[in-house]
Amino acid sequence: MTLDKWRQELADNFQETVKWRRYLHEHPEPSFEEVETANYIIEQLEKIGVDDIRTNVGNGYGIVAMIEGKHAGPTIALRADFDALRVTEEVESAFKSKEEGIMHACGHDGHTASLLSVAKVLVNHRDELQGNIVLLHQHAEEVLPGGAKSMVEDGALDAVDYVFGIHLGAEQPLNKVYYNYGFGSANSDTFSMKVQGKGGHGAAPHDTHDALTVGTQIITNLQQIVSRMTDPVKPAVLTFAGFQAGGEAYNIIADTAEIVGTVRTMHQDIQQLMESKLKTMSAQIADAYDATVEIDYTHGYPSIQNTSEEVDKVKVAFLTAFPAEEVEEVEGQMGGEDFAYFLLNKPGAFLRVGAKPPENEIAYPHHHPKFEIDEQALLRSGEVFLTIVDSYLMN
Repeated sequence: MTLDKWRQELADNFQETVKWRRYLHEHPEPSFEEVETANYIIEQLEKIGVDDIRTNVGNGYGIVAMIEGKHAGPTIALRADFDALRVTEEVESAFKSKEEGIMHACGHDGHTASLLSVAKVLVNHRDELQGNIVLLHQHAEEVLPGGAKSMVEDGALDAVDYVFGIHLGAEQPLNKVYYNYGFGSANSDTFSMKVQGKGGHGAAPHDTHDALTVGTQIITNLQQIVSRMTDPVKPAVLTFAGFQAGGEAYNIIADTAEIVGTVRTMHQDIQQLMESKLKTMSAQIADAYDATVEIDYTHGYPSIQNTSEEVDKVKVAFLTAFPAEEVEEVEGQMGGEDFAYFLLNKPGAFLRVGAKPPENEIAYPHHHPKFEIDEQALLRSGEVFLTIVDSYLMN
């Protein structure tokens, strides 16, 4: 079978795939600063034999490369992001980050290496392909406004019929393949509030409008938005992540308070409700205490919405290619992911592959200084991409 041959070639290239991943891990660059990372990817694509490469796509260093098949058929886009995070690595390894305060703490180095390996296999089989492959090497997934939206606006999907992405999961069992119908991630909004009261002496609270008290009332009362105002079958999360007020001295009542947090929803009507209630209730609470509040509310990435027809198709392909116990349907997650912009424009799906090192008793989550993936997952990730290509371009 063609897929078996492809998978063997992918396995034969595993050591080079690991080499790519470790180089990227040692030399991480944060969002919108991935100059050398992009150059490295372009260099590898050229060595592999990909000759149709667009660079600086979108609002940064996005790369769009085409592998054109010999025969007519659909065009499938495969995406890997390549930015790192401003996190100081605490994992001791031979390929630990050489950049102080920056590390690949989300597995994007693995995504990139895996897609490069897939490209190397497919370049050698162009004459067999009944259609084309577009490689989306995306910059700046981690920081708003992200890279995906601008890449779409710059024509990255113009020739594409279907788009697929994969994310490695450091907390999921190694090599497990996960798919889900419908929502795959959440609308990921953020907010900041500045409460303006009237500070004063701690012995004369009646002469003040305590910003700290106002802030605590806002935080306490806004919890009711999710528990009493949203449809319980439509997920919503309101998280207050930071609260700063007072502290200059034990006898000074706070003049101002600052609050930051995030709102996660999947449905647009719930997103609108959360924003509206957060703003109006906060203002009303502040007013009740003779204070004011300024709110900066930012819409983040939209929710991923996988298309059912494509999930049906890849599910069947996965159950044919992998043992049934290694393929699992899951519910969507409340994390944010700008792959959503690709799916707003073309049908497809966002998938996950387990990458937890079996020897690790503790699986540290994404964005943690001790985040770690098992490199065997790079092989499985590549196999997933090749299985998708086989199901669309070889049947």
